[in-house]
Amino acid sequence: MNPQLASLVGKRVHFIGIGGAGMSGLARIALSHGISVSGSDAKDSSVVTALSALGAKVSTSHLAENVNGSDLVVYSNAIAETNSERLRAQELKLPILTRAAALSVLMSESKSVAVAGTHGKTTTSSMLAVALQACGADPSFAIGGTITASGSNAHRGTGEIFVAEADESDGSFIEYHPFGAIVTNIEHDHVDFFETAESVAQAFRDFAATIQSGGFLTYCADDAGAVALAQSTGSIELISYGVNETADLHIDQIELLTMGSRARAIWKGKSVGHIELQVPGHHNLLNAAGVLATGLKLGFPPAELLTGLGNFRGTGRRFEVKGTVHGIRVIDDYGHHPTEIHVTLEAARRFADAGRLIVIFQPHRYSRTKAFAEQFAKELDVADRAILLEVYAASEKPIEGVNSKIITSKMSKGEYIPNFVEVTDSVIGDAQPGDVIMTLGAGDVSSLAPIIVEGLTRRFA
Repeated sequence: MNPQLASLVGKRVHFIGIGGAGMSGLARIALSHGISVSGSDAKDSSVVTALSALGAKVSTSHLAENVNGSDLVVYSNAIAETNSERLRAQELKLPILTRAAALSVLMSESKSVAVAGTHGKTTTSSMLAVALQACGADPSFAIGGTITASGSNAHRGTGEIFVAEADESDGSFIEYHPFGAIVTNIEHDHVDFFETAESVAQAFRDFAATIQSGGFLTYCADDAGAVALAQSTGSIELISYGVNETADLHIDQIELLTMGSRARAIWKGKSVGHIELQVPGHHNLLNAAGVLATGLKLGFPPAELLTGLGNFRGTGRRFEVKGTVHGIRVIDDYGHHPTEIHVTLEAARRFADAGRLIVIFQPHRYSRTKAFAEQFAKELDVADRAILLEVYAASEKPIEGVNSKIITSKMSKGEYIPNFVEVTDSVIGDAQPGDVIMTLGAGDVSSLAPIIVEGLTRRFA
């Protein structure tokens, strides 16, 4: 049984993998509750430095003795069972929680809204937090990415609502038990954990079953998986959104712009205004529609919600413009599934206009590379030049015969260049005014974007 939030005040909670996007947010919120925080990570980072400044005691190595003196230990799904700190916690018979279970404790005293889906959950949860802020609600939030405007991925607000990004990758989102939920879409992914599309669908059904009595589910009426989920739910209230004219929140008059998008919003047959976004792509209009529908369900005024959506400037690593040099624009994006790559490159092509689209892609995990090689090849061939780095393993062991070449072998324009220095040198030397260069993937490919910006600056100085 999970501990009560009040019982942890003044106690020491140790976070293994504290530097990760999700874990750092929990640590930040725990500190705001008067909980003593310690943690460890494999490397130093700006995130670790920021947490230390807030009072956390952080080690930049995983050592068994780091756990000594803790009252509770929290670990992320990236931490192996053999990790020395996990083993030490077991030896000391300390309570141990997954990240999801710890988050459920932190939001247990709030009216929680969990945002789930194979794609779009980081952006949607960020949009929801910003939209509610515009309504004066001051929500708490824990999100897997940094909201550009605030520079933060977590906040303890004074309001009653807690917005949480619900990661389905290991099935642990059933720990949340939210008052309400948004499901953006459901598709087969995380093939290292979910062998089939049906196993993913079942995980979402299990998640929906944990929504509190009297709660609600907001779902995308344009996504077959989300619709099937809604049809399988029991007594909770259902709220739909999408282009589908039967949706509770229906969008039409859609305009897709170079770095933005616009659509009219119709709530239960009545126009409530226009969604005007500073982020591109049809998919982001759908994300915004889900946020608007949820905000209206919660009783907030449409004008304020729309103002918040209009103020939203994006999330870190989601079509994030890292710099413009001599008419060459450099964008970084987290997309690592074929569907995400499709919508991202569609928006990037619009952004590039007459210029070339140059993509540097790093596949994430061997299992995903093997499962979706053909789809990756198809989507990446949209680029004028597509360069593939070697697979980013994350915590996964290599699979024999699986590397980035199985993608490039199926492409007409694919290049396999595993060396980071060679890739950046090639792109910096090749780029011309009007081109868009995109670093793409969930691994450390993002580190190349600032290097490319710096290299272009030197080239055109």
